[in-house]
Amino acid sequence: MKGTADAFDGLSPDVGLDLLRTGELTVEGRLTAASNTTLYCTVSDGVRSAACVYKPVAGERPLWDFPEGTLAGREVSAYAVSEALGWEVVPPTVHRDGPFGEGMVQLWVHGDATVDLVALSRRTDDPALRRMAVFDAVINNSDRKIGHLLPTPGGHLYGCDHGVSFAEDYKLRTVLWQWRGQPLPEEALEALASVHAALKDPEAPLSRELTEHLTEPEVQAVRGRVELLLDHGVHPHPAPDWPAVPWPPI
Repeated sequence: MKGTADAFDGLSPDVGLDLLRTGELTVEGRLTAASNTTLYCTVSDGVRSAACVYKPVAGERPLWDFPEGTLAGREVSAYAVSEALGWEVVPPTVHRDGPFGEGMVQLWVHGDATVDLVALSRRTDDPALRRMAVFDAVINNSDRKIGHLLPTPGGHLYGCDHGVSFAEDYKLRTVLWQWRGQPLPEEALEALASVHAALKDPEAPLSRELTEHLTEPEVQAVRGRVELLLDHGVHPHPAPDWPAVPWPPI
């Protein structure tokens, strides 16, 4: 289930990831609609170049329910979970230094502008969208808006903006509730089993990445959510005392 180069300026996800790690960042502009400092950049090594998003830790707005200065690490942790699932839900993402200090850098997704995102978000027959819902349950995503869905011209579906994820308490807030209570697909159970095995191995890439960016209780909470999904075998329901849908939903 591989993303395609059409989304990343002709680069494969693997090549794009390497470029993010080693290339030079040049700020081209700022996405002013974002609540935290979000900079549109070019990353280049003199031979290859690609568009990317850079979110410096210094530009993160303090939140009451997440420790200060941790959102960039949560974005990188979301990428690690995406890779462990084998679904490439999150574009290549790294934690590195930049023009305004340490932060998250993620390849810019050149999406398919012909897709109606509102209609897409309501579909029940799209396997990629359903994988996104399972992924969100694992990372405890508290902000899955419609605008965070990024379908590409090649047909792959990415998601973005995962900074407010991985809370210890159940805070799943999403527009993708259409499968609540329904049995998880077999592919989801297999992927979750692989993630569970990786979380039990402290030397696995997933465990090392989560341990670097999350607290120990938050890492244990990830494992607990995966175990609940495997034990019950169904998509989760909304929490009774937490808003089910982010606002605004788009």
